[in-house]
Amino acid sequence: MAKIGEIASLTILREQPFGVFLDAGELGEVLLPRREMPVKWQIGGTVEVFLYHDSEDRPVATLKRPKVLPGEFGYLEVIAITNVGAFLDWGLPKDLLVPFREQRARLEVGNSYVVHVHIDENSGRIVASRRLARHLIGPVPNYKPGQEVDLLLYGKTELGYKAIVNGVHNGVLFANEVFRRIRAGEKTKGYVVQVRPDQKIDLSLYPPGRVKIDNLEDRLEQELKTRGGFWTLCDSSPAELIHKELGVSKKAFKQATGALFRKRKIVIEKDGIRLIEGA
Repeated sequence: MAKIGEIASLTILREQPFGVFLDAGELGEVLLPRREMPVKWQIGGTVEVFLYHDSEDRPVATLKRPKVLPGEFGYLEVIAITNVGAFLDWGLPKDLLVPFREQRARLEVGNSYVVHVHIDENSGRIVASRRLARHLIGPVPNYKPGQEVDLLLYGKTELGYKAIVNGVHNGVLFANEVFRRIRAGEKTKGYVVQVRPDQKIDLSLYPPGRVKIDNLEDRLEQELKTRGGFWTLCDSSPAELIHKELGVSKKAFKQATGALFRKRKIVIEKDGIRLIEGA
């Protein structure tokens, strides 16, 4: 059954000068405007479309796909403010409304924000919301420490950065574990540190475990050989410099150098690390 906010394959019923009408079941006959029609089509054939409401609140079809589907979170730009709310560019002829009641603070034209797109229960229209927490009530998180997840970053806290995990859960990246510039709206891979009793998820941008340290040990050895056996990177180096050079945290760097030291492959000096000849 065809529904507003979904992609559906619908039968072409008849043609009019302004487009073709599609059989949308309980929604009735829905217009696919002529500017949206595929190059090849025929009466009785089918076409895959996205269904939404036009500016007069009539169901309408489009071949285009919105940047964010209902039920998803996305990062969209504000292109207009009116007396009913802010409008976002979501890739369709009709812009997406964020009603004032769904704004935690007033939005500004030209800025982009992380929003949740959904069907409004009262009006049946597709709208967006900046009140993200109410839409992050998914099933109880069932992640294992070290599990790779998809993250959408959306804000800062006193502890670090807020992240949406796999599109359904709430997580936090701790500031002392982030060694590069990140921004709201950024999509990236992350790793679960733990699931807390409040069901929020502690996250890291770096994979844990021995495998990563082993790989880092190999990289350090190769880098030392390239540099003639000595590198001015050491435990006292700033975390930002370590991340710039190796893309890892200072903790991971110290674990790797410690492991190489115990294997008697390097000497840790005051101003750097030195490869032991013949190691």
